[in-house]
Amino acid sequence: MTSPSIARANSGGEQVFDALSDRLDGIFTRLRRRGRLSDKDIDAVAREIRLALLEADVNVGVVKSFIGRVKARAAEADLSQSLTPAQQVVKIVHEELVTTLGGQAGALSTSATPPTVVVLAGLQGSGKTTAAGKLARHLQGRGRHPLLVAADLQRPAAVQQLRRLGEQVGVAVYAPAEGGGAGDPVGVAAAAREEAARIGSDVVVVDTAGRLHADADLMDELRRVCDAIGPDDVLLVVDAMTGQEAVRVAETFDAAVALDGLILTKIDGDARGGAALSAKEVTGKSILFVGTGEKLDEFEVFHPDRMASRILGMGDVLTLIEKAEETFDREQAAAAEEKLRSGEFTLEDFLEQMRQVRKMGPLQSLIGMMPGVPKELKQAEIDERELGKVEAIICSMTPEERQNPTMVKGSRRMRIASGSGTTPADVNALLKQFRTVRQMMRSVASGKSPGLPIPGL
Repeated sequence: MTSPSIARANSGGEQVFDALSDRLDGIFTRLRRRGRLSDKDIDAVAREIRLALLEADVNVGVVKSFIGRVKARAAEADLSQSLTPAQQVVKIVHEELVTTLGGQAGALSTSATPPTVVVLAGLQGSGKTTAAGKLARHLQGRGRHPLLVAADLQRPAAVQQLRRLGEQVGVAVYAPAEGGGAGDPVGVAAAAREEAARIGSDVVVVDTAGRLHADADLMDELRRVCDAIGPDDVLLVVDAMTGQEAVRVAETFDAAVALDGLILTKIDGDARGGAALSAKEVTGKSILFVGTGEKLDEFEVFHPDRMASRILGMGDVLTLIEKAEETFDREQAAAAEEKLRSGEFTLEDFLEQMRQVRKMGPLQSLIGMMPGVPKELKQAEIDERELGKVEAIICSMTPEERQNPTMVKGSRRMRIASGSGTTPADVNALLKQFRTVRQMMRSVASGKSPGLPIPGL
């Protein structure tokens, strides 16, 4: 396409851990220039990593513990084995990051006698109600039948918001107006189990009230709601952008209701990431899920090993594969592969594949999960409007033109440009890109070449 589709991202567009990742990348780049590492070198590297973590707003105690473990292992490691000294240090840092982030991915409890009850707690503005909708969608996608319960009666719009979210994800919502206990969150919670049994829900997700700060009234109400419904899990929803305050809030709620885990929201907007790196070690509570954006499908299980790999610029192939498996229809994918092998891949197929990729999430996020992608591309801001332009051009073609794009010349090109609100040069650029993509995809199908260009880049 003629208009630029990538621009340098400004500081406001940084994703989680970008600043920390950049600092660590610089440290390890300098480290790779060295041969053997002396104790002095290890001390210098540890000092730089300590500063990088502190700048990322990681808890001081967590930083001290982390650096101590890294230095101890680096001193004991045989840095003359198969890996280079720099690779050994990166390996140690990666493994210790995994430990700091929680080790293994956590999971929700499962009640022996359904329904399983999950209570969401948190301060006002942490994204608790949205997290309830996202969690319900996540559970539904794994074959569960959730019921959302509106027990936040402090905020006037909370019930309406939860109902709207329930409609969007196709999940039933139990609210005061629909049963006994109107105006009483404890009564709503108590009646929710009966409602779940009535409609056959096997998971109940309860949205509770929040306030601007943790006070005695809030904690008392939360305790009474938990007593009424008997949760299997109490999860605290915390805003990642509050940094270390998020960890302090977790400690306060845990003292009141014994938390079982955390949901970290707005992780896409926290350029430092200290809350995620500090939470497990400070509170002892695992991060179970993270909200990675505003959309309902931007919600992931938190995998410490995958997050550690992202921080160190190693990508996150497993999450990328999972997103693809959730998005792509297996039969359609098999049919597309067969068309590639036979050389029959058309602009219609190209459009369908592009739409499927866009369903996986923002391209910026997907690129960040790919290993080996240059830092410049990861830090670039992709203008997804270019993909909309590509779609408009293809949709302005006749079925015959999509099947045989070589016929798009002269007046046809002018007509397509006019119909799509683009220029003939844009149409030409797309056709050229399609030829390149088809050639590369044929090579991929035959096992000769990795990678594909992204339409519009």
